[in-house]
Amino acid sequence: MDNLVIAGRSFRSRLMVGTGKFSSNAAMAAALNASRSEIVTVALRRVDIDNPEDDMLSHIDPKRHLLLPNTSGARDAEEAVRLARLARAAGCEPWVKLEVTPDPYYLLPDPIETLKAAEILVKDGFVVLPYINADPVLAKHLQEAGTATVMPLGAPIGTNKGIRTRDNIAIIIEQAIVPVVVDAGLGAPSHAAEAMEMGADAVLVNTALAVAADPAAMAAAFAKGVEAGREGFLAGLGTQQQRAQASSPLTGFLRDES
Repeated sequence: MDNLVIAGRSFRSRLMVGTGKFSSNAAMAAALNASRSEIVTVALRRVDIDNPEDDMLSHIDPKRHLLLPNTSGARDAEEAVRLARLARAAGCEPWVKLEVTPDPYYLLPDPIETLKAAEILVKDGFVVLPYINADPVLAKHLQEAGTATVMPLGAPIGTNKGIRTRDNIAIIIEQAIVPVVVDAGLGAPSHAAEAMEMGADAVLVNTALAVAADPAAMAAAFAKGVEAGREGFLAGLGTQQQRAQASSPLTGFLRDES
């Protein structure tokens, strides 16, 4: 399996995992281990700084996982930049998953504020991984601003609906000059495989693991889905046809001898 490279850093796994919604820190840690993920996102606002021994960060092995703080909960560029800088001041590497979601109902990212925050954070020395709607024009603007990836949603956060934005994601992948990470809405290992078969460089999953009856087993299944999808993409998928195409020649077979 070829490695994923983001901002010059190489990762063996193409599955990123979020840390929200798990029933316990132990369940989260088991899922992270089973996923074989090397990039783990965490919302800074969920970190218990006053009680580090019981904090979720103590259940994430920094030797195995790059901690990717996210700006979840930010309503505008100013809040997102402040959260990113707080994470860096707290000792995190200057990597950030940029999320600006002012709408509390659908949690759709704000394109204008996301671009504004990305421009500020890139100039401030951050490796920025922005979460966006599947908007090819915005994706191009973010790449021109210097983001390390673009992360279009497959469907709204936490819906488990799969890739409902397939056509736009295909355009983003076609035009990309940085890795494309399909983020949000993936609810089954087959969804992850589909994204990878399309040519996405990675996927990020959280809810599908956290709400599963067995989060660790589901994480292992997603890891396999990602690998299978990537291998299928690299092997070269056959083109779709309108008419049936025989897989074996019919010449001389079942002759009409009447």
